[in-house]
Amino acid sequence: MLRKRSFSIAGHRTSVALEPEFWTALEAEARSHAISLAALVARVDSRRGARNLASALRIHVLAQALEKSAGRA
Repeated sequence: MLRKRSFSIAGHRTSVALEPEFWTALEAEARSHAISLAALVARVDSRRGARNLASALRIHVLAQALEKSAGRA
């Protein structure tokens, strides 16, 4: 089931729906960098190019997991 959250990014309100597991990973990353979830979402948004925000957030979580995995190999 998707969970929807709303953010204000660059002065505009937007809603994003993701699976709870993605929100959990994003929240953990935000905590580890001592930033808010909104700040992390805004950071991903600024780098997403033509991809929609939900897809960009999922790809970001995947990239972080792959990076951590490669560091452990």
